[in-house]
Amino acid sequence: MTETAFVQPVAEKDRILSLDAMRGLAILGILAVNVVAFAFPMGVYMNMDLAPAAAGPNGDVWAWVSATFFRQKFITLFSLLFGASVYLLGGERRDPERSPLIRRRLLWLILIGLIHGLLLWWGDILMLYGVTGLVVLLCRSWSARRLITVGLSITLFLALLGGGAAIAMGFAPPEIQAQAAEQQAGMGGNAEAVAASIAAYRAGWPGGFLENAAAWAQLQSLSVVIFIIPTLGLMLLGMGLLKSGFLAGRAPVWVYGLFVALGAGVLGATAWAGWRETVLGAPVMTGLEDALHAFAFVVTLGYMSVMILAATRGPKVVAKVFAPAGRMAFTNYLTQSIIMSTLFTQPWGPRLIGQVTWETLALIVAGIWVLQLIWSPLWLSVFRMGPLEWVWRCLTYRRWTPLRRAPVKTTFG
Repeated sequence: MTETAFVQPVAEKDRILSLDAMRGLAILGILAVNVVAFAFPMGVYMNMDLAPAAAGPNGDVWAWVSATFFRQKFITLFSLLFGASVYLLGGERRDPERSPLIRRRLLWLILIGLIHGLLLWWGDILMLYGVTGLVVLLCRSWSARRLITVGLSITLFLALLGGGAAIAMGFAPPEIQAQAAEQQAGMGGNAEAVAASIAAYRAGWPGGFLENAAAWAQLQSLSVVIFIIPTLGLMLLGMGLLKSGFLAGRAPVWVYGLFVALGAGVLGATAWAGWRETVLGAPVMTGLEDALHAFAFVVTLGYMSVMILAATRGPKVVAKVFAPAGRMAFTNYLTQSIIMSTLFTQPWGPRLIGQVTWETLALIVAGIWVLQLIWSPLWLSVFRMGPLEWVWRCLTYRRWTPLRRAPVKTTFG
């Protein structure tokens, strides 16, 4: 068998609706978190208290909504699904045809991520996924049980480590707590640094390019130290959930119901603790909110279970709304960067960085959600895949592949 046997995309009848729907949900949810990193310098993303006055007085409410319902939940979802896609596209480790294709696909992803991060937006996740995916390739012939055991062990260990450290801080002496809070706040720099970064972006090229490149370099240094291991655990877990049939809806209903209940419990506790901490300024205990955020993956599994049930046991209407956006996740992710960086940082746009209110940001996010939910099915009604998915596929297979759907033949008589 040759590589050309795998050129054609998966036939629509063979696609897993729940996977496409979850990808769509993930790519839209990610924007609600990333919007702060587009609209303000990196320092504000690290410390929301540094948001400029132009953003208005409701930053604490935005921070609560983002942290409670979106932050860590949807990047976790996307990481799980990426791990599943590595196996879907790469097959078993010793597959002689698909193995070189998946490696080449990931290498191209790394290059695209490098270009995306340096030229458009410092918060790129594609390089991290490409690098981690190359490691995950080595494990793709493991059994579902082993993948789930190792992936969940890594994820749970890091959650317990992070949550335990946060709770321990709640019992530390006040001076230690104050020092830790100061160090955390310092990660975002200070108000003067944020103002200088905004001025550099608004001055146009090359100031904006240098600011973006510096933030990108800082993120890459963090990726090596902080992000690769948790991403690896999530990808292994996602691959195991695919192999076990969980992602396709083949687990018992009570399993999905259990994850929905656990996710709802963690989400409710996080919302309550976060509201007291972020909005009321009256935390129950120092570190409780951070400890709950460490278990965001439980909420993600709850989100996944809801979508899987909707795609396999329900009327499928909700899943079918999100599925086209998921089939074009790569295009939609990079389109979000093009739109947002044009609005906020690029020299050819209005350079609104640091100049918009939280309410305006919410409207922008909602507008892009609607746009992508509308344009994705319209595009796919004419073409086989998203435009950037097509470019990526051509690069992977080293040949021109069909993009437009074959015309429907009609007969008269």
